[in-house]
Amino acid sequence: MFRHLMRRPGVQAAACWLIARYIQLVWRTGRWTIIGDEAPRALKNAGTPFIAAFWHGRLLMTPYALGGESANVRVLISTHRDGRIISRAMQYFNIDTISGSSSRGGAGAFRRAARFLRHAGVLGITPDGPRGPRMRASDGVIALARLTGAPILPLAYATSRRIVLGSWDRFIVPLPFARGTFIWGTPIRINRDADREAARRTVENALNAAAEQADSLAGQPAIAMER
Repeated sequence: MFRHLMRRPGVQAAACWLIARYIQLVWRTGRWTIIGDEAPRALKNAGTPFIAAFWHGRLLMTPYALGGESANVRVLISTHRDGRIISRAMQYFNIDTISGSSSRGGAGAFRRAARFLRHAGVLGITPDGPRGPRMRASDGVIALARLTGAPILPLAYATSRRIVLGSWDRFIVPLPFARGTFIWGTPIRINRDADREAARRTVENALNAAAEQADSLAGQPAIAMER
């Protein structure tokens, strides 16, 4: 019944509005610290495109880290119904999306993402989405960085009060009135002749390190990657 309801445009629109308002509530009632934002700020000021990579389970609060209201930002989102809902919610934060995934519309989405990065944009990507394995980076983000020359910046957040869902990605729902921390990692540049597997592991390890650091600072247990 729930799935049937979510197919209705009116219900989807209401869900997007509620998600956006909840994100705003969590942000406005929280006490937030941002670590390492010198790197993305310097790249934005220089007009240099970059890829912001974050795990699928830590997607919810990223609009505030990406700075959609003051930057040319897009996020690569799957074409699944859940992806469409997230896409519409992102629009409340002045963030456009590029629809596509490894299973649907992947080639077209890759081309659009590469074209966007060539115009000094900030592209958000979940390297383990849309289906996992959890916290395991796919080759897509590496291929995109190699083609465009855009650096990859790991991004993670955690909050002192949260609910971790039992979904494949262990999706984090931060609660209002919490302490929150965003962690930006060091930019990772992938050369055109770089070994793909070595580069993939580098990105994966950096993302997991950022997530673990964020959890530790928030006083939360780390979420384990899927083996």
